[in-house]
Amino acid sequence: MTLTPSHIIEYLFCPRFTYFEYVLAIPQYEEKNYKVMRGRNLHDERLERNKDYLRKRLGRPGAPVTEKHADQYLTNELIRGVVDEVLGFGDGTMAPLDYKFAEFKDKVYDTYRTQLYCYAWLIEANFGRPVDRGFLVYTRSNNRVIEVPIAETDKVAVKRAAEAIFTIIERNFYPKATKAKARCVTCTYRNICIK
Repeated sequence: MTLTPSHIIEYLFCPRFTYFEYVLAIPQYEEKNYKVMRGRNLHDERLERNKDYLRKRLGRPGAPVTEKHADQYLTNELIRGVVDEVLGFGDGTMAPLDYKFAEFKDKVYDTYRTQLYCYAWLIEANFGRPVDRGFLVYTRSNNRVIEVPIAETDKVAVKRAAEAIFTIIERNFYPKATKAKARCVTCTYRNICIK
């Protein structure tokens, strides 16, 4: 079994997501959520329209965008994922670019950052090139592009989360709940979670 960025995001939201979904095999039924499905469908439509657009303005001085790999399925020993675009730059670095069916509201959500950190880890493992930033394209804000710095500590944090998820699954370990109790209000598993 390999994980996806969604598994990492759910674990970071609350480690008990992992326990309920993968140890007890209680599904979330997220496909019933209209907004999620609408976002996925529009995401796919936008991606199709933007595949041939090389974002030259995302390069750095002396390091323009020199390559683009669209719809990249990447995997390593722990996680897998499909990156909308993997961009290569003239300085030898690479960066993930991810389209979001969302408006930019002066804040990059932690879930979006975590997804980029996972993609950075995957890109480095598969392309053997360093990743120190990623890009988010907010399709509902006229395709506004936001650059997100990615530090080594960010990549290490998602690796540790992946290892913790496997510990929960392999040992049938019931982890502590999140300390952010406000998250419990909207949690899929709130009715069965032992406080």
